[in-house]
Amino acid sequence: MRYLTAGESHGKLLTAILDGVPAGFILSKADIDRELSRRQGGYGRGGRQAIEKDRVDITSGVRFGRTLGSPIAMQIPNLDWENWKVEMTAEPSAPSAEVTRPRPGHADLAGALKYLTRDIRDILERSSARETAARVAVGAVAKRLLTEFGIRVFSWVVEIGGVRYSPGAGREPRRLFELAEGSPLRCPDGKTTDRMKKKIDRVKAAGDSIGGVFEVVATGVPPGLGSHTQWDMKLDGTLARSLMSIQAIKAVEIGMGMGVSSTPGSRVHDEIFYGDGGEDGGPYWPVKKRFYRKTNNSGGIEGGMTNGEPIVLRAAMKPIPTLYRPLRSVDILTKKPFKAAVERSDVCAVPAASVVAEAVVSFEVARAFLEKFGGDSIREIKGNYAGYLGELKKF
Repeated sequence: MRYLTAGESHGKLLTAILDGVPAGFILSKADIDRELSRRQGGYGRGGRQAIEKDRVDITSGVRFGRTLGSPIAMQIPNLDWENWKVEMTAEPSAPSAEVTRPRPGHADLAGALKYLTRDIRDILERSSARETAARVAVGAVAKRLLTEFGIRVFSWVVEIGGVRYSPGAGREPRRLFELAEGSPLRCPDGKTTDRMKKKIDRVKAAGDSIGGVFEVVATGVPPGLGSHTQWDMKLDGTLARSLMSIQAIKAVEIGMGMGVSSTPGSRVHDEIFYGDGGEDGGPYWPVKKRFYRKTNNSGGIEGGMTNGEPIVLRAAMKPIPTLYRPLRSVDILTKKPFKAAVERSDVCAVPAASVVAEAVVSFEVARAFLEKFGGDSIREIKGNYAGYLGELKKF
C-alpha cells in the first residue's frame, strides 16, 4: 500500500491517491470527514481554522460505499482559495509581489536555495502543515481497514510547554482516548488541561508559540508485522520515519525511548510469560492463551517486528515558527536584515499534530499488515489472517 498527496496551502484543493487498498470493505465519506474535523480542533489554533471546514470528495476507488481494490482518489477543497486565485493561479501570469523574506524555522530559505527560486511562496505553500489534511484522509481509510481486524489507533497529548501529564501504568488506551477527545487540548486529565491552557495564554500574550509531546498507541496488533531481515522493512524504522515526516516534529520515541540509555538492562527488557495475560485489543488478537509481557518498555516492537503488545510511540513537536513577535532574518534579494513577516498562525498545534500522527501510524500499521496477510479482497485477507492465528495457537 502506498500514497501520494498534492496541493498547496492556498491552492484550489488538496489531493490524495491511495493505492493497494483491498476490495470489499465498507468506507464512507463520513469516516474520513470525522477525522478531518478532529484535525482542525484544539485550543491555541489560528484564524485559518475558522475559514476551512474540511470535507472530502471521494472521486474514485469506492462504489456504493465499498472499496473496489482500485486506487482511491480523494480531494479536499481549500475554501480560502477564493481569496488567493490571483496569487495561486496555474495560468501563465506573475505574482503581485514576490515573497523574498524567509521566516526562521520554516522551509522558506532551504527550499528557495534548493529550487533556485526567488519567490519563497513557491516553497511555503507546499511545506505548510495544511498538507497534513490529505494525510489524515489517507489515514482515515487505513483506520477503517484496521478496524476489520480489531486493531485500533489512539492518541493523546502528554505535554505542552513543560506542563506534563503522566497516564500512569495500567491505564486502558481506549479510556484515555475517550477522555482526550473531550479535552480542547486532547489531554486525558482535566486539571492538566487547565494548566496547559493557561500556559498557552501566557505564551500568546507574549507573542510567542509553544510545542509539546503526544503519545500514539495501537492496540490489537498481532505479532509478526514488520521484519528483522532488511533495514527498510523494520516497522519501528518506518513508524519513526512517518512520524518525523509530520511538519514540526523533531523527536520520536518508541516504548521507553530515551529512558533506555540510563536504565539497567534488567529494568529495560520485558520478561516473557505464557498464559491468559495480556491486553485485550479486539476480536482477533490476542488469542486466549499466548506469550505476553507484563511490561512494555519495548513499545510493542522487538527486532523490527511487533511482538503482540500494544505499539507505544511518542513524538515531540517544536513551537510553530511563525511568531507574532517576529524573529530576525535576511531578505534573499537585498541581503538586508529585517524582522520576519507575521502571518496568520497557530500558537499551539500539538493536539492537531496528534491526530495527524494517528493517521500516519494507522497507514504504516495497515501497510505492514497487508504485506504479511495480503490479498486482493478483505475476504481473502481475513482468511489469511485466520490461518496465521490458527498457527499461533499451536505454539
